[in-house]
Amino acid sequence: MTLKQLEAFYWAATCASFATAAERVHLTVSSLSKRLAELEASIDQNLFDRRGHRAVLTSAGERFLPQAVALLQHAAEVRQLASTGQSNFAGQCRLGSGELASITWLPQWVQSLRASHPDLSISVVVDIGEALADRLEKGELDVAVIAGHARRPKLRSIPLAGASFALCAAPAQAQRVKTLNADSISQQTLVCLPRGSGVTHILDDWLDRVGARPRERLVCNQWGAAAGLVAAGAGIGLLPMGLAKALVKRQQLRTIRCPQPLRSLEYELHFRDEDPRPLLAELIRTGRDSVNFDAPGPFS
Repeated sequence: MTLKQLEAFYWAATCASFATAAERVHLTVSSLSKRLAELEASIDQNLFDRRGHRAVLTSAGERFLPQAVALLQHAAEVRQLASTGQSNFAGQCRLGSGELASITWLPQWVQSLRASHPDLSISVVVDIGEALADRLEKGELDVAVIAGHARRPKLRSIPLAGASFALCAAPAQAQRVKTLNADSISQQTLVCLPRGSGVTHILDDWLDRVGARPRERLVCNQWGAAAGLVAAGAGIGLLPMGLAKALVKRQQLRTIRCPQPLRSLEYELHFRDEDPRPLLAELIRTGRDSVNFDAPGPFS
């Protein structure tokens, strides 16, 4: 039994397919299958039932998985103790992010990782939270920045930071509205993200507390486009604070006073439960060091 065999088993047991597992350990599917067969021979147990369309863990495989994870975690701790300096991670690293992080602080996070670990090949996937959680469960991502706590049994999460928002309008429209209340909102179009977005919950919560309903909603699934619609006078929009401040500074938008404060949206770093790799701790550390949802990003 070798660590490489245990690593191959961990990914094959927890990924959606052998193809995804093979990518994670930089092998072909046939090489991964060979490594798994060698592990099964060494312990004289069939760990996978390969008779169906997709290989699944046998009862022996289910029992062996937590032991394999424990061995991999112990090996990682030993390597960390034996290291004389900061580890230089190599291989592939796949980050998942919602759009808000991607246009604020995620570029700085990526640059920090690249500077500390030049041999790490980093890729970024930008999608909505549910899609990112799906990819994490399948083993296609290492971590993902998602609003709220992890609610799936195979995932865990740790807090990162909250994102704050402002209600904005084009200067001429803001001059007419000045203060948002139930009466003025009923005459307005609200530019907002699609239903199901974490930010939509912030807006709906605020509308409920104000006791107001907008005349209509203009739905847009991209922050930059939403800001452009608001700046063009299409309606009042809920925008990230950093983006709002940058566009106010350029006199393209004005913020509008609200009788009730907008709540912040708390984001967390999501990852797979019992991930045994030292890379995970480094992603958590650098993510926490980089996080800043109020950064203006490319809009400054």
